[in-house]
Amino acid sequence: MPASLTDQSGSTSSPSPAPAVGELRVLVLAGGLSYEREVSLKSGRRVLDALRAAGVEADLRDADVALLPALAADPPDAVVIALHGATGEDGSLRGVLDLCGIPYVGCDARSARLAWDKPSAKTVLREAGIPTPDWVALPHDRFSELGAVAVLDRIVDRIGLPVMVKPAQGGSGLGAAVVRDAAALPAAMVGCFAYDSTALVERYVPGMDVAVTVIDLGDGPRALPAVEIVPRNGVYDYAARYTAGRTTWHAPARLADEAAARVAEVAVAAHTALGLRDLSRVDLIVDDSGQPHVLEVNVSPGMTETSLLPLAVQAAGLDFGRVLEELVAQAAGRRP
Repeated sequence: MPASLTDQSGSTSSPSPAPAVGELRVLVLAGGLSYEREVSLKSGRRVLDALRAAGVEADLRDADVALLPALAADPPDAVVIALHGATGEDGSLRGVLDLCGIPYVGCDARSARLAWDKPSAKTVLREAGIPTPDWVALPHDRFSELGAVAVLDRIVDRIGLPVMVKPAQGGSGLGAAVVRDAAALPAAMVGCFAYDSTALVERYVPGMDVAVTVIDLGDGPRALPAVEIVPRNGVYDYAARYTAGRTTWHAPARLADEAAARVAEVAVAAHTALGLRDLSRVDLIVDDSGQPHVLEVNVSPGMTETSLLPLAVQAAGLDFGRVLEELVAQAAGRRP
């Protein structure tokens, strides 16, 4: 893996203690070694272009063995984490940046770890009174030790069909499947275990798929217009997310005013309950009665041309580069 993806300036000048917005020097981290590497590279380049268009000095770098020496030799004013998968979302990289005294856009390591593990996050949401579908988290070892058939029978009895099977940790729809027939459940579990050692089996809620971006530019978290997701095959999997023509998006979502307000309220509540900051993306299902159900919360949302956060920013009448500029300035102000 190359130490530098593109546009490394090689500058050794030290940043001022409190740089003005126009003086910020930002490092965008993208790539990594997760299954979502290619998506991350696209997100990173999109963020880089948007920051530069806003007049911010920005460079792009992979998260590899050359990263820490580079940070020590020439620390940026702030980092934008455009890494997806474990590296960008499980809190480990954020913890390392904290050790280095480098501020970054987004939540801290503890909150990232919580949001990254879907069963843990759903437990927090449920305790906060935020609606989320019933679920069972099943590690692969227990699945094998207790007998696959017996375990799956109990899951169907407990939750019913259909169900959504997905990795307890992961994103981009990898390893996820909707199961409508009990006979298809074993294969879905095997497919899920290819991406994670624990499967989350969740009650499938029919309705409208929406994603709500929550941003906080210093005056408290607020929800941007919900983006409605209409995958051609009915499932928002990896191919539907990143293949042209597989999905139609509506921004804002085609919701009645009351339902849209409720979705925004629930998204902000989920962001707050998990202790997040700066930005997040909350994925929900809105059922036929207009009730939203939180599926998961993403702390390092995609930033590609087909990603939901940029669509929400545009629907809100905001400039993507300017929003990023404000977020990095806010992050830079948190330097120890």
